[in-house]
Amino acid sequence: MADRQLTTVLTQLKTNPPYAEASALLSRAKLLLLQLNALTPTPATPAAVLALARATYEQGALASIRAKNADAFTRYVAQLQPFYELCGGGGGGGAGPGGPGAEQNKITGLYLLLLLTQGRYGEFHSELEALATKGGSAEADRYLGYPIRLERWLMEGSYDRVWKAMMKKGEVPCEEFGVFSEILTFQIRSEIASSSERAYPSLPLSSTKSLLFLDSEGAVVEFARSRGWIVRDGHIFFPTAQDAGDEGEQDKEMSQMVIENTLGYARQLETIV
Repeated sequence: MADRQLTTVLTQLKTNPPYAEASALLSRAKLLLLQLNALTPTPATPAAVLALARATYEQGALASIRAKNADAFTRYVAQLQPFYELCGGGGGGGAGPGGPGAEQNKITGLYLLLLLTQGRYGEFHSELEALATKGGSAEADRYLGYPIRLERWLMEGSYDRVWKAMMKKGEVPCEEFGVFSEILTFQIRSEIASSSERAYPSLPLSSTKSLLFLDSEGAVVEFARSRGWIVRDGHIFFPTAQDAGDEGEQDKEMSQMVIENTLGYARQLETIV
């Protein structure tokens, strides 16, 4: 009886209801799991019940991300780990709600993206190492490959490629991944701003608008003031950096390359729009 009720609740959760409604449904689902003795998995738990419990926590994780509740999402990820280990994890298909591990790569990809946006690079790479031990190519997966590529491009300073991956239709794997776009946009703007300060004494206001992917020159002026830049005669003037020798010159050349690549992509994007 409880398993049939739980199946009905899961069907409702999969319609992506508002977070308050989803939270109420999840609370009801957990009470039903308690009746089934399946809040935590054991080898003795029937496979069908395991699948229902795993699907409940997966829906909770997805609802949390859509509500931008990172703490709740992280708790659901932790609760899912023993289910994934017991069920054998990854890949879609199979019997039961969603099949064994049907949502596992999506949840794991979202967790990687959360770690990336929070700057938790050590944990990010630990997760990648754990994935590598399971075999297969994580980057080839639609959900896992997205944060892996973003992290590599961010480390390379290829912000134009990150921006394209966030904004181009079809590049973002699903709705939940798009939740992180605003956070990544802020990070990219900050990194581009830092590169601009290192690479040039000044830039035209119009170029800075394209470079930072801002909507208006007024937004550029507001951003400039927040960074302590000087706006005068249609130009942005950056704080003067002290000469740091050969290493500083190499850093300047790299920053110039980053800016040129990003500016080139920004101009292409403007012509398309």
